[in-house]
Amino acid sequence: MNPEELSAIWAPWRVEYFKKGPASPDFLLAAAQTDDDPTHLVVARRAHTFLVMNAFPYAVGHLMAVPKRKVAELADLSMEERLELWELAELGQRILREVVRAQGFNVGLNLGKCAGAGVADHLHLHIVPRWEGDHNFMPVLADTRVLPEALSALYRRLVVAI
Repeated sequence: MNPEELSAIWAPWRVEYFKKGPASPDFLLAAAQTDDDPTHLVVARRAHTFLVMNAFPYAVGHLMAVPKRKVAELADLSMEERLELWELAELGQRILREVVRAQGFNVGLNLGKCAGAGVADHLHLHIVPRWEGDHNFMPVLADTRVLPEALSALYRRLVVAI
């Protein structure tokens, strides 16, 4: 393959990604407090928690289950919040299996900045769909993730699946 062939990859749907700009440090709290779910990519709500799409995903369909309260530590969660987070993790897996045909998942928390938490003061449970052979050369050679579907289009499909 000629290296010149990879000098430009056209992905016009990514304009929505760039228009967002950097996320506010309190974007999870803003999503918790709004009723404009499509703008904030909130897929489902419970009494104490919500399920939201990651606007800067590792993989297409990357979701996060988040307590509505700004909490940094697992020990600070109420029992209701703990139960709802896991219920939303299960819901996220179910709809991702249906909508994007996920074959597996990485589910977990990054607690603290040194552990990779992008928002260290508002914990969130990541639900990242995976597929056999989903790794390719783009992240390794070009430090680029290729996401085959726009956030807004996938959001609509996820909400319908609930």
